Amino acid sequence: MGPAMLTSIVHRITGDGLAIVGGLLFTWWLAALAAGKESYDYFLSWFTGPSWNILGYIIGVGLTFSLFQHMMSGIRHFVLDTGAGYELKTNKTGAILTFVGALVLTILFWGILLKDVILGVAK
Repeated sequence: MGPAMLTSIVHRITGDGLAIVGGLLFTWWLAALAAGKESYDYFLSWFTGPSWNILGYIIGVGLTFSLFQHMMSGIRHFVLDTGAGYELKTNKTGAILTFVGALVLTILFWGILLKDVILGVAK
């Protein structure tokens, strides 16, 4: 399977993942917010705080990578829709760059988000 086909398949998977997992988390967040402080604090404990719930961070990083991968792939499809980028080498390079770009953006995003934790800065 070539990178262009893989990019297309991953684009669909990340879109579905964002819709399903992101939608469920958004619904949980809204329900927790509406249910009161205790429920909302429980929701937040999954993603923040001293407990450092690893599952929450895996889900967060996964959704972030999915968002950036889906976005980069969408930009690639937009360029292809203009009629550019169909040359074999260009198409392959563009497909690979969607994954590289998504990975770099994910690392930058989480690096900025957690810079105080990474650097050991106390609040």
